Amino acid sequence: MNEKPTGINVHKKTKEFNVTWSDGHESIYPFELLRAACPCASCRGGHENMKSEPDADVYEKKLGDNPSTRIANVVAVGSYALTIVWEDGHDYGIFNWHYLRALCPCEEDRKKDSKQG
Repeated sequence: MNEKPTGINVHKKTKEFNVTWSDGHESIYPFELLRAACPCASCRGGHENMKSEPDADVYEKKLGDNPSTRIANVVAVGSYALTIVWEDGHDYGIFNWHYLRALCPCEEDRKKDSKQG
């Protein structure tokens, strides 16, 4: 996967984070999913649990609407990733483009991932 975002929009009212990719695909991420899939060492349970793909269980986690699942800001990390700043102050996760695309919750991408995994 070498796709890169061509557009990123944060919709605080609907709590959705939208990414349009260079291949034309649009990913719509609920804020709750992004926080459940935070790729930082603290959220993943230590450096030994970090990998380039999100864990399958992140799609089932229900965190609810609270400061930890509300986006305060999004900050670019070079030209390869972004960091989400959450209202609770958490800002350690670096979502690189590969990880973010692999996290896409759409049915098409979930089927691709299940065939690869």
